[in-house]
This record gives sequence, C-alpha cells and structure tokens, in this order.
Amino acid sequence: MATNQVDRLRENIQKVYLGNVHAVDLLLTALFGRGHVLIEDVPGVGKTVLARALARSIDCKFSRIQLTPDLLPSDVLGVSVLNKADNEFIFKPGPIFANIVLADEINRTTPRTQSALLEAMSEEQVSIENQTLPLHRPFILVATQNPFEFEGTYYLPENQLDRFLLRISLGYPDRASEHRILTTQPSRVALETLSPVMTGDEVVAVQDRVTKIRMDQTLVDYVLDLVEATRNDEQLHLGVSPRGSLALTQASQATALVHGRDYVTPDDVKSLFIPCCAHRVISKTYLHNGDVSVTSRILQAILDRVPAPR
Repeated sequence: MATNQVDRLRENIQKVYLGNVHAVDLLLTALFGRGHVLIEDVPGVGKTVLARALARSIDCKFSRIQLTPDLLPSDVLGVSVLNKADNEFIFKPGPIFANIVLADEINRTTPRTQSALLEAMSEEQVSIENQTLPLHRPFILVATQNPFEFEGTYYLPENQLDRFLLRISLGYPDRASEHRILTTQPSRVALETLSPVMTGDEVVAVQDRVTKIRMDQTLVDYVLDLVEATRNDEQLHLGVSPRGSLALTQASQATALVHGRDYVTPDDVKSLFIPCCAHRVISKTYLHNGDVSVTSRILQAILDRVPAPR
C-alpha cells in the first residue's frame, strides 16, 4: 500500500517538475524520513517549482516564506497583538505553523532569522513568549538557496545546516527535458491545476513505517565505519556527529521504502552518504562547511576506501 502511494506522489510531482528524477526521490526520502531538505543550486533550475509541486501533491497546509535581509524572527514564528475589545494579547501564528514550509532563498536573510527555525526543525515545536507550541505532523521544511558566490547571501550557521537531513543539488536538465519545459511550461500551467494524491494523515502513516524498515547489523556497522573514517580523516577538521550517523541511518531506511523495499541495502547507504553528510563536516583547507564541493570529494574518497558489506 505504501509503495503505491509513494509511486503516485512521485508521478504527480513529475507532471510539473521535469528535471532531475533522482532529486525527486531524495525529496521524498526527506519527507518520509521526517527530515528537512536544503536544495542548493543556481537560479532558474526549478528549486521552487519542485518544492511547490510537493506541497500541492499533499492535502495539507502549506506556507511559503520569502527570506529577505530585513525579515525578523517574529515574521517567521508569529507575534502577539492586542485585542482592544478584550484588552488581551492574542498570538497570531507565523508561517512556520504549517505542514510543508517553503523557505525560499534561505541564505538571503540574516543568521538571527535563520536561527529562529532551529527549534522547529529539530523538535517540531516553537517556544515563544514563555510558551511552547507544537507543530502538527507531517512537518517538513524545504529550503532553497543560491550558491554563496552570488551577491547578497549569508552563510547558514553550522548548527542549522546540521538540522537538514539532506542537502541536494538539481543541476541543469538534459536537452530532452528542457525541450519539454519550453513547450509545455508546466510551472505556469500544470502547477496551478495539480491535485493532491495523498493526505497529511497518509504521509504520517508512511513515515511511521520507515522505522520498521529492516537494517541488517552489518549495515549498521558500515554506517559506523564511514562515520569513524570522517572523524579520523586528516583532511577534515570536523567529522560526522552522532546526529549525522542517525540521520544517515534514518535516510537509508526512508529511501528503501521510497524504492519499494522493506530492507536497506549497501547501495542505499552509499547513495545517501554524500547528500546526508557532506554539509555536516568541515575541511581543514576550507574552514566552513558551506563549500560542499570540497567535502563531497573527501567523502567520496572515504566511500571508495571503506569496504561495504557484501
């Protein structure tokens, strides 16, 4: 049953997003793995279209936050306003109180506002004005950002990057896909008429199945071997933390479910090691984890030398 639902969701998204198919599967891995995803690429390759297609394919509350340099934390979390009739303050929830939140161009706002998302991402709750308010499941933050060499952008704090289950790049579409984009213009036509194929409750039910996906002890040891290799690598200033190893395990189980299996394979772990961990480590030659091109090469070398279970 879960396999059919995942297939319908994938097909629905691909009616609008005609780019990288692997990126769609990674987005679904984050969704069903109860994680958040950071989509980083140059402008115009479909980052926002992919996120909006996911939101319109699920019958639940969606909000979009356009991150700008003058945005304040209260613009994201919410604010209390005075009700003159009762002479009492009433809390007005911000856009973070939704099931699917698109944080568009997240690196164009200040670190102070970026940090306002931390608690929501890690604990699915928001603490504001001496009260803690839970967020409703499913909750996923899909953030997009342009590369750092573009003007007017800020680095994401390391502790916030660590809250993203996956960091992915879309790349340019192939010639045939771009031809379809030019002739059908799905983001202008099909996106507005896209109908949901799953409810929020169905997404939660699939998420609960992920923890039941079987992961052999040899694969758990393989994850530990990869993580330990990052901590001992001479090129890395900071290796993968226990949160990172847990994220890799969680993502591997979710991707197995996305591909219709009830067990994890070594290839699941291999395919997710870089998108799950490259933004969690810091190289010694570039003391910031913003440049994943450097850390990706280092992690690929680790993948090549650490033996996988047969």
